[in-house]
Amino acid sequence: MNYWDQEKECMPREELEKLQLRRLKETVYRVYAFVPAYKEKMDDIGIKPDDINSLEDIKKLPFTTKQDLRNNYPFGLFALPMSEVVRIHSSSGTTGKPTVVGYSKKDIDTWAELMARALVSAGASKHSVIQNSYGYGLFTGGLGIHYGAEKIGASVIPTSGGNTKRQIMLMQDFGSTVLTCTPSYALFMYEVMDEMGIKPSDLKLKSGVFGAEPWSENMRREIENKLEIDAFDIYGLSEIIGPGVAIECPFKKGLHIAEDHFIAEIIDPITEEVLEDGQHGELVITSVTKEALPLLRYRTRDLTSLNRIACDCGRTHVRMQKVLGRSDDMVIIRGVNVFPSMVESVLLNIPGVEPHYLLVVDRKGNLDQLEVQVEVSEQIFSDEVKKLEELGALINKELESALGVATRVRLVEPKSIERSEGKAKRVIDKRNI
Repeated sequence: MNYWDQEKECMPREELEKLQLRRLKETVYRVYAFVPAYKEKMDDIGIKPDDINSLEDIKKLPFTTKQDLRNNYPFGLFALPMSEVVRIHSSSGTTGKPTVVGYSKKDIDTWAELMARALVSAGASKHSVIQNSYGYGLFTGGLGIHYGAEKIGASVIPTSGGNTKRQIMLMQDFGSTVLTCTPSYALFMYEVMDEMGIKPSDLKLKSGVFGAEPWSENMRREIENKLEIDAFDIYGLSEIIGPGVAIECPFKKGLHIAEDHFIAEIIDPITEEVLEDGQHGELVITSVTKEALPLLRYRTRDLTSLNRIACDCGRTHVRMQKVLGRSDDMVIIRGVNVFPSMVESVLLNIPGVEPHYLLVVDRKGNLDQLEVQVEVSEQIFSDEVKKLEELGALINKELESALGVATRVRLVEPKSIERSEGKAKRVIDKRNI
């Protein structure tokens, strides 16, 4: 079994929880002393740092949301002076003020360490050639993977996203063995390879580390079959540190969260009640080693569950179920919660359907309507109308059975749905709500 740091990754639970408590208390004292917004939040609910004496006491602490980061834009939640902040990343700010995150030198080292663990867990080593097709710049994906890859001594190709034909040429010429990008971009790469007449056997790719958007087990199989690689799910978010918060091990029975750096909880997103292990809800993360931007109980909006049963790989850190949706990506159709990943799972089980789709939500009168636009293969699209109608009816039946809500399926020609080099856009909501 491959470990980057076996002592930390396989630490006995009792020892791990003692470490978590010590680091949690240090973090709470630090934010109370150096972040006025946290002091105000804690004072408002009557909590002092001395009240945190067990891991269970984490429930006493206030939640942090993306809105808190926006309200304190740009540097109001930083716990260090700017003279000690060596890196700043930011979201795009498409839905308002961007969220800004900062890193100390030690934070950058921690991040590189976490990414080294993640890449080794996915089969990478100093002999690997890692083609990093996550976006560089203010997005944390590219640089996060990059520093981790260098930490393990691998050769890194910093291609970033886009210029796909050139990426595939480099993949061939440089002998890339590990691909890192969003899962939807990996499938787009396959399409371009196919157009170029390049087969997976012409490449040296062995594995891929895919994240930044929810993706189903069916999409994993699609990627693994088409690119002939081993596909691993990675999890992270800029507000916490970036990629490397959690990664799958070779057994792929959940993503191990780096619990020596993060404390994870699951809450009911409506009531905010903390749920038991195994129950499905919203992931909440507290960072306990971050210096520049430590966050208490950050509401990720990602829906998952936790599993502390010992993993066959030997790692002792808690596993989170693959994220299949976000509470803020969810669309509600006539009272039914619908996630893009639910639609994807159904579509990828139907022969002749491509892994590219779009959910278009609209309201006619007082009634919500869901149209699912589905790309079909070239061969199917050129078939007789009757066969297309039969395929549409089959997709419609399977979707209604899985979702519990009526849908309208529209089959569209190959490559007509816009491709993304970053996170795929899966939903267009036209309702004025």
